[in-house]
Amino acid sequence: MKIFHELLGPLDLPDRFGRIVSLAPNLTDALFALGVGDRLVGRSAFCHRPAEVLSLPVLASYTKTRTDFLRSLKPDLVLLSTGVQREQALRLKEEGFPVYAVPLPTSPYGILENLSTLGHLLDLEERAAELAHGLSQRYGRLKGRFDLKVYFEMDLGGPITVGRGSYIAQALLHLGLKPIFLDVPQAYFPPDLEEVKRRRPDLFLYEPKPWGKNPLAKARALAEERGWDFPVAATDGDELAHYGPMFFAFLEKLAGRIEETLAQA
Repeated sequence: MKIFHELLGPLDLPDRFGRIVSLAPNLTDALFALGVGDRLVGRSAFCHRPAEVLSLPVLASYTKTRTDFLRSLKPDLVLLSTGVQREQALRLKEEGFPVYAVPLPTSPYGILENLSTLGHLLDLEERAAELAHGLSQRYGRLKGRFDLKVYFEMDLGGPITVGRGSYIAQALLHLGLKPIFLDVPQAYFPPDLEEVKRRRPDLFLYEPKPWGKNPLAKARALAEERGWDFPVAATDGDELAHYGPMFFAFLEKLAGRIEETLAQA
């Protein structure tokens, strides 16, 4: 298979991929959603969904790869995302690995576009099209569920929020949740917590690190510590930050939690 990649240039890949390594959680999710998770032979440390992947060997962090171990697995295809994995993808190509990097989405529709890209690559076009259609219908049903200003924060070793250009901000807007920093021309950045208070959001939406316990209690404790008196909702961690097909189920779950929060407020 000879193709041209915008970042990696000309690629000469096998016609069929029997042994795949995924170094990005969104792509691991997509492979299982497309029904080819059984072809995976390795993963990154951050690929923890679905549970079946946990038995696979860990070959990489998000930006560093154990290349000798990777080579020993004889992969037909190594999948990564662009964004912070850009340089990693270029290095692996330079070392002779069969690499393909899938773009970082700027909206939830980019998640569906990435499914289509994988469908082309893996000769699963019909399956990818059907999956993308079903997910787009689910996403459509969430439109305009709320009419609120929201402050969204995720814990990435410190508070990070979203402005313009983020697929998370686009998804929140779709639900009717307007991020209070949408006027900031930066997709992800550390927030000014005093400015959050001045902008008076209707809701504090918190996403903890994955595997944390009692996320809502932690969110409420943060709000109290900061002197905020607006309602609080929380995800279970690494849900809005996850841009694989599961993202749409996480959005549905979030909408239900916000409705519960507003009913109790």
